[in-house]
Amino acid sequence: MQKILFIDRDGTLIEEPKDDFQVDSFEKLKFLPLVISNLKKIINETDYKLVMVTNQDGLGTKVFPEKTFWPVHNLMLDIFKNENIIFEDVFIDKTFAKDNAPTRKPNTGLLTKYLDATQYDLANSYVIGDRLTDIQLAKNLDAQGILIGRSADTTDDDKLNQKALKNYIALKTNSWNEIYNFLSKPNRMATVQRNTN
Repeated sequence: MQKILFIDRDGTLIEEPKDDFQVDSFEKLKFLPLVISNLKKIINETDYKLVMVTNQDGLGTKVFPEKTFWPVHNLMLDIFKNENIIFEDVFIDKTFAKDNAPTRKPNTGLLTKYLDATQYDLANSYVIGDRLTDIQLAKNLDAQGILIGRSADTTDDDKLNQKALKNYIALKTNSWNEIYNFLSKPNRMATVQRNTN
C-alpha cells in the first residue's frame, strides 16, 4: 500500500507573509530553508508520494483575486518540478474558516480518494504543516502529524491535550533537515518520537 505525505503550503513549503497571509506576488515567494533539497532526498530515498493540501482563504473573491494567486503558485510548482519534486495531487480549498466547508482542512472532503484502505497506508502516512489544523487533519485521516515552524515552538502540551492531538504528533521541529532524517530512518518508532521538542 502507498504511503503519503500530505503537505501544507504556506508556512510549510514557502514562507507565509505575516501581514495578510497571502502569497500573491513574486516578491513574496520565499521557500523555507532547505525544503527543496530535503524533499528531493525524501522522494529519492523513501517510498512516500507527495500531496499538497492548502487552505487559501477567499481565493477568487475580492480579498484574494485568482489572477494574483495562480502565477506565483504555478512558479512554485515549476521550481519543484525542475528539481523532480512532483506532487501527485494539489488540493486547494478556497473557502473561509467561518464557512466550515467539508473540503477545508482539517476536514477531509478533498481527500476522499486517499481514504481507500486497500490502496493507501494512512497509518504510516504523515501530514506536515505549521498549524494545529494540520495535526487535526492527521487525526481525521488516522495518520500522523509533523508540526513545523512557529507552532512547533509555541504549542504547549496542555493545549494539545485539550484538543486530543498530542498522540498524533510524531515530530515537532523547525527544520526540514530533521523532517528528512525522521522520515528516512528505516526502523523509526513513532511512539519514541511523538514528544520530540
